[in-house]
Amino acid sequence: MVADEPPERQLRVMPWWLVLVGLLLAAALGWLVLDLLLAEADRAGQPDVRATLRIDAIRTGLTVVAGTGGGLALLLAARRQWIAERAQRHQESVATRDQAHRDRVQAHAESVAEAAQRHQDRQSGAAEHDAAERRLTELYTRAVELLGNDSAAVRLGGLHALERLGQDNPAQRPTIVAVLCAYLRMPAPNDEPRETEVRRTAQRVLTRHLRADGADHWPGVVLDLTGAALVDVDATGCTLVDANFTAATFTGTTTFAGATAKGRLLLAAAVFDDVVFDDLDADGEVVLDGARFGGSASFDGATFDGLSCRRSSFAGPASFRRATFGQPTSFDATRFEDTAAFREAEFVGGLSMEHTEFGGSASFHAVRFANMALFRWTVFGAEALFDHARFTDAANFGRARFHGMASFRDARFSRPPQVDQARAVADPAHRWPAGAVVERLDDDWLLLVDR
Repeated sequence: MVADEPPERQLRVMPWWLVLVGLLLAAALGWLVLDLLLAEADRAGQPDVRATLRIDAIRTGLTVVAGTGGGLALLLAARRQWIAERAQRHQESVATRDQAHRDRVQAHAESVAEAAQRHQDRQSGAAEHDAAERRLTELYTRAVELLGNDSAAVRLGGLHALERLGQDNPAQRPTIVAVLCAYLRMPAPNDEPRETEVRRTAQRVLTRHLRADGADHWPGVVLDLTGAALVDVDATGCTLVDANFTAATFTGTTTFAGATAKGRLLLAAAVFDDVVFDDLDADGEVVLDGARFGGSASFDGATFDGLSCRRSSFAGPASFRRATFGQPTSFDATRFEDTAAFREAEFVGGLSMEHTEFGGSASFHAVRFANMALFRWTVFGAEALFDHARFTDAANFGRARFHGMASFRDARFSRPPQVDQARAVADPAHRWPAGAVVERLDDDWLLLVDR
């Protein structure tokens, strides 16, 4: 952009008479000087002096005329030079303006061309995107249609088609996972081996892409298998994000060994046969309220940020060896029909086992209770072992029932445990905490009271 130049004054042509006037003035000035000098020369008394003075006067007059003419010539030359310089500046200014105009025209043309190219690129990109979306929609629709086919083999093909589609298109993975979960939530025909195999395949497709250490990992997908019927689920090493298995039925052997749960892991009212949660790492709450465990249940080495296991039932042996419980943990009103082992577990948050029933042996050997531990109204149907346990906060066994031998050998309490109205069968093998007050109710029962 060229800055605006100040406007030039209009150039006027010198008239011919002005030059003539200058010449006449020069001649008149020369004649006047000559006349004055001749008059002075005539005053000389001697003739030879007068002649010399007249010659000098004539010479001087001519010099004045020549000098005046030369001055006028210089003025004219200076005017010509000024006119030439002004013409040069004008040409340069015109050339600069022309160049600036050409530059503006070129920039505008380039801008228009660039805008046109961008528009064309957008149109081309939109067309490609629309074509890709149509292709994805067609593939997705076709795969879902295969999944609804009456033939088990065709349904298996639909599963693999959906998996391949999700593997190639990360944006479609949440939708594909939702479709697979919906399929597993649908009621399964009873005693249909082919459908069972289809469901196993759907489960394997899901778990295969939930393992973070694998090349086929689909990060961030959420499982919603509420009420699903699942068979021999193997989620070993899977990463579960806000997974929901509420009221799901797990048939056969289920394993979540080494799995990582991010967010809440909902297993409320779920039904299990045999299940393994060994080394589970849960950074959110795990909800097992109302869950039923028909076979063995193992949680050895698991880490819970928070666990809620209220009103659940364990028909087989349950093991929580070396498990760590971060936030407050509740097993209120839960029933353990077989053995329950919490050996060397650590309860960093509070523990509540109120109204809990242990049908078999309950082992809390070397358990560390870093916060309040509540065993009020807890029923121990067989031996209750708290040997070497550490209670660093309050411990309350009020109205508990010990139907077998109770042992607190080498257990350590930061304050005397509360045992208000707890009862125990008369057994000489009992090992009560130091300072416990035990009274005999009758021939069969003992009564523990607080001091």
